Amino acid sequence: MDKHSCVEMTTMHYEPDRPKAENPVKVQDLTFRDGHQSLFATRGRTEDMLNVAELMDQVGFYSMEIWGGATFDTMHRYLGEDPWERIRVLKKHLTKTPLSMLLRGQNLVGYQNYADDVVEAFVQRCCDNGIDIFRVFDALNDFRNFITAVKIIKKNNKLFEGAICFSLTEQRMGGDIYNIEYYVAKAKQLEEMGADTICIKDMAGLIAPYDAYELIKALKENVKVPVHLHTHFTSGMGDLALFKAIEAGVDIIDTCVAPYAYRTSHPAIEPLVISLLGTNRDTGFDIKLLNKIGKEMEKDIPKYLEFADTTKFSIIDTDVIIHQTPGGMLSNLVNQLRQMDALDKLEDVFKEIPKVRKDLGQIPLVTPTSQIVGIQAVNNALFDSYEGEYSRITEQVKDLCYGLYGKTTLPINPEVQKKALKGYPRGETPITCRPGDVIPPAMEQVHKECEGLAKNIDDELIVALYNITGKRFLRIKYGLEPMPEEMKPKTLADVKKEQELIAKAKAGKLIEKPEPKDKPQDLRQFDVFVDNTYYLVEVSEKGGTPKIVNSRPAPVISETIVKPANNPNPQVKPSNPAPEPKPAPVVNSEGGTKITAPMPGMFIRYEKKPGDPVKQGETVLVLEAMKMYNNIPSPVDGVLVEAPFTGGANVAKGDVLAVIK
Repeated sequence: MDKHSCVEMTTMHYEPDRPKAENPVKVQDLTFRDGHQSLFATRGRTEDMLNVAELMDQVGFYSMEIWGGATFDTMHRYLGEDPWERIRVLKKHLTKTPLSMLLRGQNLVGYQNYADDVVEAFVQRCCDNGIDIFRVFDALNDFRNFITAVKIIKKNNKLFEGAICFSLTEQRMGGDIYNIEYYVAKAKQLEEMGADTICIKDMAGLIAPYDAYELIKALKENVKVPVHLHTHFTSGMGDLALFKAIEAGVDIIDTCVAPYAYRTSHPAIEPLVISLLGTNRDTGFDIKLLNKIGKEMEKDIPKYLEFADTTKFSIIDTDVIIHQTPGGMLSNLVNQLRQMDALDKLEDVFKEIPKVRKDLGQIPLVTPTSQIVGIQAVNNALFDSYEGEYSRITEQVKDLCYGLYGKTTLPINPEVQKKALKGYPRGETPITCRPGDVIPPAMEQVHKECEGLAKNIDDELIVALYNITGKRFLRIKYGLEPMPEEMKPKTLADVKKEQELIAKAKAGKLIEKPEPKDKPQDLRQFDVFVDNTYYLVEVSEKGGTPKIVNSRPAPVISETIVKPANNPNPQVKPSNPAPEPKPAPVVNSEGGTKITAPMPGMFIRYEKKPGDPVKQGETVLVLEAMKMYNNIPSPVDGVLVEAPFTGGANVAKGDVLAVIK
């Protein structure tokens, strides 16, 4: 028999119930979490997962990652779903397969380090609701940020997988920083902390096949616990890297079912199942069952295609190797620049990213540090008048420079650190202790804020992590305000209508609706019934004396005018049109200096109130973009006279946010 390192050829068997391999590679499926997060902006809905959940439970996965990462944010912010409910529902359908989640250490599933009491309560509720395996990582690989979460994981006898964020400073592993010695040392630290398994978390798909082989081999020689490799397909090397890792003896790998695989997602499981047949590392999976699952998943994929990246035909992204930019980070940057009408600045941003990363201590690029570096690179490229100015430093960069995220890989540029911490509310001297030690308890205050709104601890934790959007979600959840149309799920019927509309447009069968004129006085009203729907239609008669046949108001229908045209079948607005987006508040800026939004985002808060004096360069308000807080300064000395926005309001580029006189 031939032998390829740890892979040995054995007797070939094709049947689903074939003999178990001597050393089968274990597979964690990521379809329900990182698959749709990578391909469809985390918009996967629980109802669509239930269509295949019980089939997935039959495959024999080591575990299924179904929660954590960006799901918590996206579910309550965009989908109108309770994140906690997803765990409970899937637990009922996945009775054989352990459920896994991705936990960002002290960041939990947010973008900042939270207080210890928030971490303890959150992790406990994850255990209570049904999570079995916790993959815990820290963006800086500062494992002090694991301590509080791991204490609760171990208390509940759940499995703790310690993850090391994989990063590079060159196109291949090596150099003075992110080399094999670095990763082996980190793995030993995790083993000492009590990690049940150790994961190399390659969030950008950077690891090359031979580097994967050497790294896994070194880890297997130096630690006793099972080793797990997580990599994306972004660069095109994902399945090659998994294959070499299997040859090196990796215990667990991550994949997705084919419809949710490849591009910026993960390698597909199906090719690996066939490739490992007849070896001692055979997965034991039934390819026909996986094929059936894939076909079922395909039925719901059209609902999510609007979130897919269609800007290029290639399924790999070489930029990730050249610029060390994870796929999700890149798509966020492109989207942000497009909304700012500054897409022509993308190359300038690419040039800024390695500079900002170096200034901030050569940190790995993974949530939230990828967002921290990315938005600061955008700010530098768009607003700096000279290199290294850092004229607009985000709140998160200030927190990083203070030490609130932990210890960076290398020291932060002292000039940038000094500039960032000037006037910083916690102090201008960076901390060196564990970040959680300086963050005051928060749950008591959250409980007070949620009185009359939250009904249980799970509700309170949504607000603890996402104060503004969390409260909005709870108001929607409990019927205190209506669910916006954009939150409601898209159906396959909706998709079909869109496809028919596009087909008509391509065939030139759509007629442009004429611009409405001012409403004339001589209107005739008609009761019109279409498919049991009532419309009140008003028509202006051309020539002659107008005849009023009915002047009663419509009982439920909003007033609609149809302009006569050559078209013999005038169009009528739907009886329940979608609500128009709220316009920006009207602001009186006469005699003052306007502060306008430099980018689209969500308004967070004013740092000054009307009547307060402000100095040029002083922060007046905070705007969220790319999940990062941007401090917007005053361009002049004066007094704040207009502050029209409230927290949580959506802001378009150019909206007047404040006026200084």
